[in-house]
Amino acid sequence: MHSTGTLRGITAMLLACAFFACMDALLKSLAGHYPPVQVMALRGLTALPLVCLYIAWRREAAGVFGRRLRWRLHLLRTALNMTMLVLFVHGLKTLGLAEAYTLTFIAPLLMVLIAVPMLGESVQPRHWVAIGLGFVGVVIALRPEQGAFLSVGALAILVAAVCYALSNMLGRLISRTESSAALVFWTTAGMAVGGCLLSAPQWVPIQAQHTWVLAGLAISGFLGQMAIAEAFRHGQAAAIAPFEYSALAWALLLDWAFWQATPDAWTLGGGALIVASGLWLARIEAPGAAQQKRQTA
Repeated sequence: MHSTGTLRGITAMLLACAFFACMDALLKSLAGHYPPVQVMALRGLTALPLVCLYIAWRREAAGVFGRRLRWRLHLLRTALNMTMLVLFVHGLKTLGLAEAYTLTFIAPLLMVLIAVPMLGESVQPRHWVAIGLGFVGVVIALRPEQGAFLSVGALAILVAAVCYALSNMLGRLISRTESSAALVFWTTAGMAVGGCLLSAPQWVPIQAQHTWVLAGLAISGFLGQMAIAEAFRHGQAAAIAPFEYSALAWALLLDWAFWQATPDAWTLGGGALIVASGLWLARIEAPGAAQQKRQTA
């Protein structure tokens, strides 16, 4: 039964990565026509109707609009997600999907560091080794001999990864007392409302030929959210999480198919080191996570 659940979780994670890669490719296509803040607003606006329908279908409205919601944490998480998406879209203007994904893969390692002050978790020596290797991978991917540290796009992606890691840690903190539906709804609503207010002064009219792009953005983002929730519902997190790195394969494929772009050896080498450090950390953490799950069962 355990292996069946894990296999189901792995399959769901692979599907989630495919959906999110498609969503990011659509974001990249919109980034060439609209300001990053407006693209972020469009991401929220297109997703909100589907999220509302899902909450109504699951009959979880009471948890979403409860009086005991931790509003300050929700607002902070929404602000982080908005910043993350704006910076990510800005980075996609100059970087390919594979290059952007390589840099964002530092986020899981950052979460280990952030969990110390935020969640009271401890960092073991093996964590420091994995984190150190991950940062070396980032340095390699940034191609320092070409002055790439000055690349605005790369720096935007790195800051987006920090925001993503902080947002996930806040999500874990909020989920101790609130439902995942509340997390998804208020983040999506915040992006829609906040994005519209911020982008209103420089709003660019939506071109008719981008209607299908917006539809694809809504569907791929929604299916990705559902798939990743399914993944962690049925499988052990330590066994499921490493398959998030499959997103890099989708990024390589989409870059080649739509933009005829391929990353150079520095990006691939740095990405390989970041992925290896993350996989190694997940592998050594898996036995402890399984034991803890058995003790609390």
